[in-house]
Amino acid sequence: MLWFLFCLALLLGGYFIYGRFVEKVFGIKNHRTTPAYEKHDGVDYVAMSTPKVYLVQLLNIAGVGPIFGPIMGALYGPAAMLWIVFGCIFAGGVHDYFSGMLSVRNGGASVPSITGKYLGNNAKHFMNIFALVLLLLVGVVFVSAPAGMLTNLINEQTNITVSLMSMVAIIFAYYIVATIVPVDKIIGRFYPFFGALLIFMSVGLIAAVVFSSDHTLLGDYEMSQMFTNMNPNDLPLWPALFITIACGAISGFHATQSPLMARCLENEGNGRFVFYGAMIGEGVIALIWCAIALSFFGSVGSLSDAIVTGGPGAVVYGASFGLLGVFGGILAFLGVVILPITSGDTAFRSSRLILAEYFNMEQKTMRNRLFMALPLFLLGAILTQVDFGIIWRYFGFANQTTAVMMLWTATAYLVRHNKFHWISTVPAMFMTTVVITFILNNATLGFGLAMHTSTIIGVLAMVTITVYVIHKSKNTQFINEQGERLDDDGIAVQKS
Repeated sequence: MLWFLFCLALLLGGYFIYGRFVEKVFGIKNHRTTPAYEKHDGVDYVAMSTPKVYLVQLLNIAGVGPIFGPIMGALYGPAAMLWIVFGCIFAGGVHDYFSGMLSVRNGGASVPSITGKYLGNNAKHFMNIFALVLLLLVGVVFVSAPAGMLTNLINEQTNITVSLMSMVAIIFAYYIVATIVPVDKIIGRFYPFFGALLIFMSVGLIAAVVFSSDHTLLGDYEMSQMFTNMNPNDLPLWPALFITIACGAISGFHATQSPLMARCLENEGNGRFVFYGAMIGEGVIALIWCAIALSFFGSVGSLSDAIVTGGPGAVVYGASFGLLGVFGGILAFLGVVILPITSGDTAFRSSRLILAEYFNMEQKTMRNRLFMALPLFLLGAILTQVDFGIIWRYFGFANQTTAVMMLWTATAYLVRHNKFHWISTVPAMFMTTVVITFILNNATLGFGLAMHTSTIIGVLAMVTITVYVIHKSKNTQFINEQGERLDDDGIAVQKS
């Protein structure tokens, strides 16, 4: 219990202390007109209130990842909670804040365009491909996961029999509608309510564990075990944990979603609450589900058996109904199902906007929106036929690689403007080492090299990339003809 409360307090403290420091380094300018007003089009650029934007942002980024990831990460033991806390504060929050605020500063631009501006055209082309691949994988994961959970719920709790493919078709149909209609018609109108339901259900589940006579919140784990790898399958904590728990700690998917709300932000001063704050909110959700997985099943061995039997979805189902009964279980389960659905539609929406930006095609007309969206849904439908486990592994790697690109983009921006770049550089260095080590070591997705060899190559590659990005950024600063450094408004801030 104390361990959970300690982790929760660190997350909340991170928002008020480190989040404010990140905001100060960035340097908000409340006098600037945000894209919501500057480019208002009634479709994607629509000003919305700060609480509404926050709840939509939370639902956009919090798909099935901050639930399934922490459940599978819990197999490593309570040490997984440390990665959620410190990853969220020092990596994920910074990543989300800069992906949102750099979009605000660049007219609501998508992440590939932002990356191209600060890291060059080659990085832009790479990010275009990687972001689209990631968003397609996210869309597929966030169709398959909720379809499976809803099918299970209906078949178990009613006399109605629903096939998995029928549920997939229904969710896809909703995604098509939500992707092409104006952002304030469905997403802006209903998602704040869903966000409130999600928060209420998460708090309800953890409270049920605390007051349960059958379960003790992390009561069977001792402080000496908090730093121990307890995985019953002998999987190495490094670097697999940092790929397994992506959403809830740091997730590149968020970089594709933040520009959606950057186009709806009323004022730059709201950015810390909307972007950094939503990441902290997702971290709390991840922390809760990691604690539930460890507490409800009693041991990582029993948790492992449950995952092997029915996957993370079965864990969610068992914990929801086991802790809250039938009525409360249905509400809690639906609260979980909402997450991937409300992220899947915005994944396809982001894909549409990235493609439209790349081909310079306006999106005010319905015909153009359909022209960009329908091929994406066709590819997504084909990918739903691939085994979910395979899609999830590729999603995890693509997700964290996208996060690495966004962190290096933030570093390039901060270096160019002579600001304290280490807030993004340090997590970029760490995550670069993680993804390179993982792809070199992993036999399923990568090259199957020995761990020590993979790690050494990962460290050397990280050092090379760090030197390159910092050196390149220092030599491509925004400078006018008088040799003065310029800010994003084109105003001289100091002599070069």
